[in-house]
Amino acid sequence: MRTYAANLRRTFESFAAGHGAIERQRNGYRLVVDPERIDVFCFERERNSGREALTAGHLDPARELLERALARWRGPMLAGVPLGPVLTSRTVAVEEERLVTVELLADVQLRSGRNDLAIPLLRDVVARHPLREPAYHLLMRAFHERGDNAGALAAYDEIRTRLATELGVGPGHDLEELRRSIVAAVSRSGPGRAVAPRRESGQRLDVVVADAAAAGQPGRIEPVDHLPRAVADFVGRETVVSRLLAETRRVEERVPAVHIVDGMAGSGKTTLAVHLARRLSDRYPDAALFVDLGGHGEKNRVEPASALVTLLRQLGVPAERVPVEFDDRVELWRQELARRRSVVVLDNAASSEQIMPLLPAEPTTVVLVTSRRRLSHPDVGPSQTLPLLNPRESVDLLRLSVGQDRVEAEPEAAAEVVRRCGYLPLAIRLAGARLAHRRGWRVADLAEQMAGDAPVLHQLAQEESSVTGAFAASYQPLPSTAKRVFRFLSLYPGSRFSVPVAAALTGLTVAEARTALDDLVDRNLVEDLDSTRYRLHDLIREYAIDLCSRTDSASERKAALAHLFDFTLAVALRVAKTLEFDDLGAHVTHLPFGRPELIDAIGAPTADWLETERTDLVTMVRAALDEGFPEHSWRLARALWRFCYIRGYFEDIITTHRYALTAAEASGDVSATALINNYLASGYVRIGDNRAGLNHLTRAVALAGESRDVLNAARYRANLAAVYLWSGNLTEAVTVGQECLRDYKGYGNVRVPTVLPNLGIALMALGRYEEALRIHRLYLTWARTNSDEFHALSALSRIGAVRLRMGDLQPAIRILLASLALRDRTGHRYTEAEVRNDLGIAYRVLGRLVEAEREHELARKLSIGSGELHVEAAALNELGRTLLAQGRRGEAFETHQQALRLATRIAYPHEQGRALSGLAEHFARVDPAEARRHWERALAIFRRMGVPERFETERRLAEVAAATPAADR
Repeated sequence: MRTYAANLRRTFESFAAGHGAIERQRNGYRLVVDPERIDVFCFERERNSGREALTAGHLDPARELLERALARWRGPMLAGVPLGPVLTSRTVAVEEERLVTVELLADVQLRSGRNDLAIPLLRDVVARHPLREPAYHLLMRAFHERGDNAGALAAYDEIRTRLATELGVGPGHDLEELRRSIVAAVSRSGPGRAVAPRRESGQRLDVVVADAAAAGQPGRIEPVDHLPRAVADFVGRETVVSRLLAETRRVEERVPAVHIVDGMAGSGKTTLAVHLARRLSDRYPDAALFVDLGGHGEKNRVEPASALVTLLRQLGVPAERVPVEFDDRVELWRQELARRRSVVVLDNAASSEQIMPLLPAEPTTVVLVTSRRRLSHPDVGPSQTLPLLNPRESVDLLRLSVGQDRVEAEPEAAAEVVRRCGYLPLAIRLAGARLAHRRGWRVADLAEQMAGDAPVLHQLAQEESSVTGAFAASYQPLPSTAKRVFRFLSLYPGSRFSVPVAAALTGLTVAEARTALDDLVDRNLVEDLDSTRYRLHDLIREYAIDLCSRTDSASERKAALAHLFDFTLAVALRVAKTLEFDDLGAHVTHLPFGRPELIDAIGAPTADWLETERTDLVTMVRAALDEGFPEHSWRLARALWRFCYIRGYFEDIITTHRYALTAAEASGDVSATALINNYLASGYVRIGDNRAGLNHLTRAVALAGESRDVLNAARYRANLAAVYLWSGNLTEAVTVGQECLRDYKGYGNVRVPTVLPNLGIALMALGRYEEALRIHRLYLTWARTNSDEFHALSALSRIGAVRLRMGDLQPAIRILLASLALRDRTGHRYTEAEVRNDLGIAYRVLGRLVEAEREHELARKLSIGSGELHVEAAALNELGRTLLAQGRRGEAFETHQQALRLATRIAYPHEQGRALSGLAEHFARVDPAEARRHWERALAIFRRMGVPERFETERRLAEVAAATPAADR
């Protein structure tokens, strides 16, 4: 379970917004999200504000708020989650709120004169909710105000028929009134109106009509339509379509609207352009033109001169009128466009230079350009990169291919299919076609096949169409260097890579690697995340893997991985040396790496670099093992240890060091095997698994002894003190610690002997406060002498804890706060939960109960996040005591019960005894016999451990005995 949770946490934390979203809590995990990140709360707030703005007549703010609220919807609420009656009623209510919001937005668009934006919103609502009268009322209004009275009356007939058929009732009063007003308007307008001719630039419409009549010319140009057949049901892209339509309206009266849409192969650029052209055809009815510019490769590329011939012929210009000279041809093209209101699709453009001669001069034309490359030109502005479909849109697209019943019968399988398709429209259509032709298959059958060993790309082909072919068309025109970079990027085991990583894999310089990545980004084969990090789409990665395996030899691939792991290890070690000064150099020797300029390209690597790269670095440890580089695997895990330890990533320590242990054993290195056992134990001890920690430490000591590694054998044995400490064997912990201090081999020439804090903690737990204080002061002196901030803040924490238990409250608080300030300055979070818990104790003794409760709660939260179960148990017990001091006996009782369950589960006797004592205090008021039983159990634990809590427990038992009649004892 911990492994699954750790993997989930790493997945969440690969996104900035997901940091800290998964927290450990008692017997499980909890998703913790700021309410501002919960879409349904934000939706409700924005909808209410939009409604208020509309009521006040502020249309633009209302539209912005309502659009923002609706943009948060990505599909049905809680899709795929089994729902009980409470959640079912909640989802129904929120869906109704969404529909009302759509209708409010449509009303805003109608009041603003944007009928063309209101109509698609309302069509979607009535398609999904065919009996919804308010939506039909708005739809009829939209058609009527656009001048399409026939469409308005057709909408009325549709809702009237459905109401009669399904409910046996007629339309409501509002619909009937609107129908009557539309019929009356049609009767007044007469049999019909002539279509007005189109304006030349700068001319008034009435002047154009008069000029045309005087010349005896017809008032209308015969429309032409050369667009490809549109898909039957266009899915998704509402945001992109709305943005492009809005931009068209913004500029169309002043300049030609030119929109460039780029995106990776198969993302649906042409489909979007054709759909958008159809949407614009009512305002640009004279011509709808389309030309494929063949931008995938040099051989098929269409020159501008040839494209002009095609476009002019589509307009009906006779061949003999097409000029021979290129400039004359451009001039004629622009003159013809100026006479019409047209929409032109320039599909698959190769470059800005290819499209510039094809652009109009007058604001009578909309041009839609698609390209697999990112095109930009000062005269047309930046391109719009088309994103992948979201999961809801992807399932909707699959539904169109395979049928609604099949998808709705297996929603989880459908979601898995589109996920395996990478939410790429072409891949989803091909997967759907494959399923549609196999009626005997379940959706789950296809999902299982796509999850199997066979490459997904091999399953995404239909006749001449395939995802592989689409990717190949983007790959083939690349320069040879960019091709090689693309193939070798598939070897990278993580999810995000940098320019130095690309350079390490390929042997290129940083500048050469950056140029190649720019080419790949421009071709939409690589995604640029933030100008320093890049990634490959899952299907593109699969395509690159296949290319690399067929193009590059096994030895070349092995060498590339060797360079990558060399580079990664070198950077990780460079950062690690800033975090620990003593053990690292003795434990991990550098492997040869001859390209220091790649490390310099990163800048000054810091712990923040490790934080950013943590998820990929954890993956690298396993990848190095799997790819046959065990030396890199265990070294990298060891290099990451101190960072993970001080940041509280104990699950990552366990994950990486388990792989590292396999790697060390595979390499036959006994010293490395002992080393990794030691550091793996540290992770287990911090999460409360003392048995596993003891097993690995015992193995480390034995292996070091076998190899006659006296120094490390002593160090590993010193760490046994920590296991004995948390297991409740305090006397044994003190014995081991003192023996190690007497034996110089226990710390040799290291700067800070790590046995000191464990020995001091054990002495404090036994009530030997003066000895503990002396040990921790020695620890602090050692840390300060060697300028070791990590050990200094740890020592301050321990000194504060001892002073607290000695009754020196104000000095203890000052010292504990100083240790927190040092943590804030350095970013080290190690033992912060324990410091917060001790602060809570001090505040409670001083009567500052609210502050005490806050510190205990924070300690509990921090311990859950880091997985330190023994600290969580201590925080629960102290929180229970503070709650009792506040008179909240019921809450205190429940809190001590939680502490007892947790301490029992992890076999942590000290907090078991303290929890039993806390429960006994509760029973002392209501059930003295039960109180005595709990104190007796606690006393048995305290006596066995030898801790001072036994004296207070003996006193309380004596009081109970004195108050209980002899006959009742």
